[in-house]
Amino acid sequence: MLRLTDLTFERGDDVLFSSLDGVVYPGQRMAVVGRNGIGKSTLFKLVLGELESSRGSVEFPEDWRVGYMAQEVEANERPALDYVIDGDRELRHVEAQIAETEDAEKLANLYSRYEDLGGYQASAKAGEILNGLGFDDQVVHQPYASFSGGWRIRLNLAQALMCPSDLLLLDEPTNHLDLEAILWLEGWLNRFPGAMLIIAHDRAFLDSTATSVMHLAGNGGKLYKGNYSAFERQRAGELERQQAMAAKHQAQVQHIQQFVDRFRAKASKAKQVQSRIKALERMQTQAALHVDSDYRVNFSNPEKVSNPLFSFRDLVLGYEDNTVLRQVSQTILPGARIGVLGANGAGKSTLLKALVGDLRPLDGTMEKGQHAEIGYFAQHQLESLDIRNSAYETFIEIHPAMTPQQCRDYLGGWGFSLQMIERPISSLSGGEKARLVLSLLAAEQPAILVLDEPTNHLDLDMRDALALALQAYSGAVIIVAHDRNLLEKIVDEFWLIENGSLTTYRGDLDDYTESRQQQADLAAPTSKNAVNSRKRQRQERAAARKSEQDLRKTIKQLERDIEQGTATLKSLEATLADKETYAQMPADDLNALLTEAAAARKNIEALEEAWLSVSSKLEAELT
Repeated sequence: MLRLTDLTFERGDDVLFSSLDGVVYPGQRMAVVGRNGIGKSTLFKLVLGELESSRGSVEFPEDWRVGYMAQEVEANERPALDYVIDGDRELRHVEAQIAETEDAEKLANLYSRYEDLGGYQASAKAGEILNGLGFDDQVVHQPYASFSGGWRIRLNLAQALMCPSDLLLLDEPTNHLDLEAILWLEGWLNRFPGAMLIIAHDRAFLDSTATSVMHLAGNGGKLYKGNYSAFERQRAGELERQQAMAAKHQAQVQHIQQFVDRFRAKASKAKQVQSRIKALERMQTQAALHVDSDYRVNFSNPEKVSNPLFSFRDLVLGYEDNTVLRQVSQTILPGARIGVLGANGAGKSTLLKALVGDLRPLDGTMEKGQHAEIGYFAQHQLESLDIRNSAYETFIEIHPAMTPQQCRDYLGGWGFSLQMIERPISSLSGGEKARLVLSLLAAEQPAILVLDEPTNHLDLDMRDALALALQAYSGAVIIVAHDRNLLEKIVDEFWLIENGSLTTYRGDLDDYTESRQQQADLAAPTSKNAVNSRKRQRQERAAARKSEQDLRKTIKQLERDIEQGTATLKSLEATLADKETYAQMPADDLNALLTEAAAARKNIEALEEAWLSVSSKLEAELT
């Protein structure tokens, strides 16, 4: 087992954390969470022996093999497949010995060892990992140096997964992965038999993989059992017990409640409403955590908005002779919340580039409204910042009407201290650069926000603050993101890009995730145990299906009753709103009419409560 005992790390007078204690056994996966700069990566370096603790110890068996994901690797000409196999250092060592040995007996022993290590299956194993992380068979022989930064990070992750490890350390493994690759990675990690430490800022990913959480905060740390949602519930309970937090917590809950009220009225979109209510209920649980956050962000609302914002007709998108999407016909209305789904390389970024004007359509028409100003976020914008300037200089140059104090206050809401805003951008981390670009975008008052993976490098507090800000924003949002938690909170409609076409996806995010996991199961090699496991799962789903169907029938009946009751109430209210009613109707009849209207309102409220209750039961069965 891995044991942390009274672990303390100090940097000068700055204490990152002190007296950390924790144990991770084989088969357990501990998530290390906390705000940027709190010491998560430092803890990893202490475990790896790259740093020495000020006090305490890190202990694990001497014969344990340790795998970790490198963050930065010097560009080299190693083919991608060979680079990944390099992760199995013992196998490569035996290969080197084979190449240098001429003694027949030693060679026989080495080849036997090579077989025991899985040397003859190494290429197939590495290819399976690369394929799961989104690499096509055609590119696995290209040199490491030929790949862009995001794809190099994937190669570093693949190399870490290739290493036969007893202890595996992964620092931000989901950055630069699309949703399909994340789902594959979740499956791989959940089958990993060793002990694992994970740093990640993707709540859904941590919920799926973590079995315990080490929360670093306030120069200390505390271990919680369960996944990230379990940690949030426990942590929220702790904070709510502190009376000083109660008022702020209630204000946050009331802020979120307006969104629950907004969506519970949409009985005609039952499935989407259920998913949204589920997400917003989680936000209420998280509210106590948010009040302690340093982030106070919002997106400036547009003054004028065209209706529609955009109309696509028979659009063909691509690059010269390479057609990516055909016959794209969609309309974007004010206030739309659209999430774009699709596998890596399907054409999501191509669509966004066409939308923002960076790519001209090959054919078809794209009509843009007069008041359809676009705010665009993409990862390449982080690299386009003038790194010699400070955050303050960058912001004041774009918004000269702001006073220096207004600028400092605004950037403070985005997590920039007075010292940080004066530092050159070159000294900022990836997450800090991303926050700066988002802060610039948020002040522009666009009519439509186009966001391409906005959460990469952002910590969990910032992601939660971003979700709340996007909820309150009155303009339209089109987003590509692998953060399922963010998508659940803000998206009303999904577009699916698949096989060169774009369609409106009729299900919700859970449906999409399940369909992709089923496809991955079908594509994965099968074993007798795996087949039996899937058989049991099918039987369990069949046993639960009848209950699910009954709940759905009840929901549909309640929706019909609500619709009928609402129509009746509107008719009564129209009569009561007519002045002639009060002038001509006898007093007894008027009182009876008022009583009937009050009863109709109570009936609708009771039906809505019943609908929410049954919907919650259905959601519980579906999770």
